[in-house]
Amino acid sequence: MTAENFRTIWLKPDDPDVVQIIDQRLLPHAYTVHDLRTWQDADTAIADMYVRGAPLIGATAAWGLYLAALADPTPAGVRAAAEALLLSRPTAVNLRWAVERILRLVAASGDDLAQRIRTDAQAICDEDVEISRGIGEHGVVLLEEIARRKPGETINVLTHCNAGSLATINYGTATAPIYFAQQRGIDVHVWVDETRPRNQGSQLTAWELSESGVPHTLVVDNAGGHLMQHGMVDIVFTGTDRTTRCGDVANKIGTYLKALAAHDNGIPFYVALPSTTIDWHSRDGVAEIPIEERDPEEVSHIYGISNGKPTRVRTTANDTPVSNYAFDVTPARLVTGLITERGICKASEEGLLSVFPEMRDE
Repeated sequence: MTAENFRTIWLKPDDPDVVQIIDQRLLPHAYTVHDLRTWQDADTAIADMYVRGAPLIGATAAWGLYLAALADPTPAGVRAAAEALLLSRPTAVNLRWAVERILRLVAASGDDLAQRIRTDAQAICDEDVEISRGIGEHGVVLLEEIARRKPGETINVLTHCNAGSLATINYGTATAPIYFAQQRGIDVHVWVDETRPRNQGSQLTAWELSESGVPHTLVVDNAGGHLMQHGMVDIVFTGTDRTTRCGDVANKIGTYLKALAAHDNGIPFYVALPSTTIDWHSRDGVAEIPIEERDPEEVSHIYGISNGKPTRVRTTANDTPVSNYAFDVTPARLVTGLITERGICKASEEGLLSVFPEMRDE
């Protein structure tokens, strides 16, 4: 997963009218490449979580608008597709960022709209790889500091959900420092939260780490507090789907509880984020970030393999009411620091502006 040429979305080599993705719903049991031939295919891939993770969602939307322009190379056609794509996942701010970036191209004059969108969609992907690389280079310093304090011992990182290569274009956000530490010979081990209800930790993060040869152990979501109480966690790394101007972070449901446990046990809690996930127009995460509610069947059913075949199994009674909030908000006061592609800063407005000063008047 740390191979330089790994990508999570790409143009089909022999057919530039087709965008290809990894169908993440089938991992870790099957690695299947899925074709996107229309913007509606891209919309389905985002909404039904063939792809997930804020940066990859944004990139998929950009490529979706390229496919829209192939079908209808008029500004009106692309704008109509953009309006639909914006509704596919409400919490991840990268979706709107990428769509608005492409729409600025649509508004500008020029020939061959599809080719211009294609060029910018590819640029979004290339930029994201460099952003993840920057997060890794800055975040690995935290692991190097821990290694100096406990020479010869294993560094234990706890992570929640999947903020790895599969959530971005390559390297990931929360996992990037881990991969860089591995490359530098640091003895690092990852506690992987299963991350119910969709099990992105057990099905995606664990698969990624295994493919990269990073030692890891899967734990149930509720084990984090116990591990921290017993000195078995040195640092917590998570990603984020949206970060407010003041440092509140929205991430997969359960992140807030990990932050509370880390705070209670004096464990540093860091959030790795690309600048594209910062919502500069939002200040209060709890009040202002929309929290997606998803299909109850994600909670009432579980996906796995039985007798070598994929299967879904109901785990609840038929009449059990189910609520499925997909995200929660961790207040900035519980976040030790934010790891960005430009450096590590405090989870506050001034902290973010110290690394992104150009946004002061935004």
